[in-house]
Amino acid sequence: MPTRNILNDPFKNKGTAFTLTERQQLGLTGTLPPKVQTLDQQAEQVYAQYSKKSSNLEKRLFLMTIFNENRVLFYKVFSQHVAEFMPIVYDPTIATTVENYSQLFVQPQDAAFLSIDNPETIKESLKDAAGDRDIRLLVVTDGEGILGIGDWGTQGVDITVGKLMVYTAAAGINPRQVLPVVLDVGTNNQQLLHDPLYLGNQHPRVQGAKYDAFINQFVKAVETLFPNVYLHFEDFGRDNAANILNRFKGNNLVFNDDIQGTGIIVLAGILGALNISKQKLTDQRYLCFGAGTAGVGITQRIFEEMVNLGLSPQEARKHFYMVDKQGLLFDDMSNLTPEQKPFARSRSEFDNADDLTDLLSTVKAVQPTIMVGTSTQAGAFTERVVKEMAAHTERPIIFPISNPTKLIEAHADDLIKWTDGKALVATGIPSKNVDYNGVSYEIGQANNALIYPGLGLGAIASTARVLNDKMISAAAHSLGGIIDVKKPGAAVLPPVSKLYEFSETVAEAVAKSAVDQRLNQRPIESVVDAIKETKWEPKY
Repeated sequence: MPTRNILNDPFKNKGTAFTLTERQQLGLTGTLPPKVQTLDQQAEQVYAQYSKKSSNLEKRLFLMTIFNENRVLFYKVFSQHVAEFMPIVYDPTIATTVENYSQLFVQPQDAAFLSIDNPETIKESLKDAAGDRDIRLLVVTDGEGILGIGDWGTQGVDITVGKLMVYTAAAGINPRQVLPVVLDVGTNNQQLLHDPLYLGNQHPRVQGAKYDAFINQFVKAVETLFPNVYLHFEDFGRDNAANILNRFKGNNLVFNDDIQGTGIIVLAGILGALNISKQKLTDQRYLCFGAGTAGVGITQRIFEEMVNLGLSPQEARKHFYMVDKQGLLFDDMSNLTPEQKPFARSRSEFDNADDLTDLLSTVKAVQPTIMVGTSTQAGAFTERVVKEMAAHTERPIIFPISNPTKLIEAHADDLIKWTDGKALVATGIPSKNVDYNGVSYEIGQANNALIYPGLGLGAIASTARVLNDKMISAAAHSLGGIIDVKKPGAAVLPPVSKLYEFSETVAEAVAKSAVDQRLNQRPIESVVDAIKETKWEPKY
């Protein structure tokens, strides 16, 4: 390989770590400074440079430079500083780079850009982006529902790159075996439609039959080119996300993080909270505030767990209440989505049904024991709402998980204070410990990264044909059982700082479930060995 190619190939480049012998063999003599560094020395040098950056955006852009030049070095540093780097590499800092992707564009980072205007090139584009690599994990978005910031079209590709970084850092997925993909079907973001620097298709989003055909063609091409792939859908719009997942999950190894991942992590957090409070899930009243893709997906996951615990579907649905912009969802509303309808209530259940048009009135009427926020309405969990909830349950479970930070329904310190330390809290953003009345309350982060990397590793290592509810439930239980329930102020979820260890715990549970159900396509004698053989470590 010519000198300039190997130094510009992030999968093969070692930079100053090329030995003198390697430099001679590869034609690199004199093209690098004389000193040969170890990977550890390089990592120390990178972190020192990183620490001098003055803003989170500068830090992320610097790390992306290392990522573009040397994957091993990038993941070595990431692995040493997981908790610190997570909000830099992914949410919330990535929201800024998504919004400014076209202006900040340097290089495509080995992503595949597929345009609905040229569907005939899907297969060719995927082949060109993958090269000679054996793709086992593919993350794809159409950019319509990015985090809490909406439609960003082809700029949403940044999300797929960031998501794959977390897969590798947290679960050891080989970066040579991953592929980020964006499906550019246009955008309804007026800012992008009128921005001369925007790099995507500048026309309104294509919907309907043409969109569905494009998705079908994409999935067929992926399955043909990469037969052992785990296909992760990310940040699709509310109208498409569930439809796509339901279309393919029965016969393909597919996963939607917004629908399934968030549901798993919230279930794990609730199980952790109930381990602390010594209560049963089937005794809880669950209120979802924000009935979009994430909110409905979480509700469905908790509902399925109640059914698994012995309740009939009819009995289980009585435990759920969904609140959106119009208030409590009732079954006579004309604009309910198919996913909302099973959880909509009858007006006959309430004497004041017509008054239940906001969160506070609904909390008063329902008296929930669990309240989860996916509304992206900043400050929606007000002091009045929280105190009303806490007046009717000994240990209120409150998870404001909207992100980024500016969209969270309530902050952890307020929730602890307003409930006199009784609330069991998880947030969607990193939260510092809350010191209150002599107790330091650890705040769990309902971060999907605690779940989805291990879930993917387990499914890939076990060569599973599909990802089903039993595997998902196994993942949630494996994580929910890790916390230290005896410690005062204990978090309901394990810390992100131990992501690597917990991902392996999740992977083992998922892989064991797949093998027990005989979903593995290849013989698996030992789940533990299969996972070890699949995992990659950042080393030269």
